[in-house]
Amino acid sequence: MPKKQKIHVKIGDNVQVLSGFHKNKTGEVLKIVQKTGKLLIKGVNFKFKHIKPNNDNEIGEIKQFEAPIHHSNVKLNLK
Repeated sequence: MPKKQKIHVKIGDNVQVLSGFHKNKTGEVLKIVQKTGKLLIKGVNFKFKHIKPNNDNEIGEIKQFEAPIHHSNVKLNLK
């Protein structure tokens, strides 16, 4: 069973991404996943999911959502 990780930010804090594709972007913390130590940040790390139609009368679509980032890749933004 994985341990809960101590996370240095709280929900509602403004953070800046330190590494990765979204480096230097800032956003607000929306959600914290304690088990994995990941954060959901508003406006950062968008992913796309392609949805196939299930029936003949449905249409396919592409959904865009924010994916979590590990808490070690962000720092608290004091602005």
